[in-house]
Amino acid sequence: MSETPAKGGHITMIGAGPGDPDLLTIRAVKRIEAADVILFDDLGAGPLLKHASAQTELIAVGKRAGRVSPRQSQVSRLMVAHAKMGQRVVRLKSGDPTIFGRLDEEIVAAREAGIPFEIVPGVTAATAAAAELGFSLTKRGVARRLQFVTGHDVDGQLPRDLDIAALADPGATTCVFMGKATFALLVEALIARGLSPDTPCIVATQASLPDTQARFGTLTEIAAYLGDRPQLGASVIFYGAAIPDGPTVTD
Repeated sequence: MSETPAKGGHITMIGAGPGDPDLLTIRAVKRIEAADVILFDDLGAGPLLKHASAQTELIAVGKRAGRVSPRQSQVSRLMVAHAKMGQRVVRLKSGDPTIFGRLDEEIVAAREAGIPFEIVPGVTAATAAAAELGFSLTKRGVARRLQFVTGHDVDGQLPRDLDIAALADPGATTCVFMGKATFALLVEALIARGLSPDTPCIVATQASLPDTQARFGTLTEIAAYLGDRPQLGASVIFYGAAIPDGPTVTD
């Protein structure tokens, strides 16, 4: 959704995509070039900021697990404060801002302050990883449904209100965001609900970037793999009957 910009301050919430600057939309590049201030997440934002003017103020507001990070309320207040000064504010968010990006909270902040805004979509990590690894997220007669789920609640734990019955559907392709630390618990719940432990599974790390990594296996194999690698980078996990078998690209 977008709202008509006014003469004064304006906010553009941009999906930065998975990190490869070539995957930015043309509209995103134009807004970045015209920005007075950019509040950016730190996952792969560096190369994207090259589109910014030398006069643009760059402010890092990214959140990383296990590190001191600004609260969402602080980010929203900062975004609104700059817009109230009449500045063109870009809020550069990883992936697509509408998918597990806490976009709703920033929309509320902008609306309550009376600041006009627009949303520029981005390539999400799930579609970028599938393209990078050469497989389809859907498959005729095998997976007619695609579901995105977060494996990470506000307390860092597996969300307690997940619909395990839906997530254990063998006819769906499931993409798990932010699920590295909790995937073993999710797999345990899925198997208890009847999903085969041999269901094909992939974890893709740093999708679209030169150091993209992927590991193919079964649900239980990938759960064990992730358990041994707590420091693995930003990843998305896929499972379902449509997921192909494949070689291990890297450990």
